[in-house]
Amino acid sequence: MTTLHTRTSTGDPYYQDVPGYMTEVYDWAYVNPRKARLLDHKLVVRTLLFGNDQRLMRAYLDEIRPGEKVWQVAHVYGDLVQRAAERVGEEGRFTLTDITPIQVELAEGKLAANGQAAVVRADAARYQPEQQQDLVCSFFLLHEVPENMKSAIVDNMLAQVARGGRAMFVDYHRPAPWQPIGWLLKWVNRVLEPFAEALWRNGIDSYAREADRFTWSKRTVFGGVYQIVLARRKD
Repeated sequence: MTTLHTRTSTGDPYYQDVPGYMTEVYDWAYVNPRKARLLDHKLVVRTLLFGNDQRLMRAYLDEIRPGEKVWQVAHVYGDLVQRAAERVGEEGRFTLTDITPIQVELAEGKLAANGQAAVVRADAARYQPEQQQDLVCSFFLLHEVPENMKSAIVDNMLAQVARGGRAMFVDYHRPAPWQPIGWLLKWVNRVLEPFAEALWRNGIDSYAREADRFTWSKRTVFGGVYQIVLARRKD
């Protein structure tokens, strides 16, 4: 199990109270403000997802209904957060959380003109909105966190789902044997994504202590490289 440490130095506000695994593994992608600003473009997302970005985003956006309360558990580069906030409409509420200061800053800039949106700096495993949510979504977060945090995040997401509501997880999955991208991803995982291959072995529902309170469905795309999982609360 990965041991988590928190960097609390006040010398750089962008690193204040950021979990250790973020600074140790993902500084280049999500913590360092200069690099994060360079990466925050739709073309970067499209490249990283091998051209499947719009397909995967549509699965999430199509699940949002006007007037709903939606919590997205982490910022995503590109324009996804604006599109999600627009989907809830003026009668809805869109809340975005993230643990790193630069991601909060980037999200605030994108959502500043959207009156139904809020950005909160918070840990996805601990955040508790004032009201339960109609939809809670993790868009490519779980593969970036250690095993114990996967469980904590999934449990907290499900705990915040209102009666009749849903939780959605869009993330990596074990590629089919014939999918050549799988070999490339194995190399990427060894070098850059040490927590990712757990999702090749474990179903997302296996991280939930109260999985039986939900009805689970899953579909995979791009030869099994990605999964779209929807958990509907039964009661």
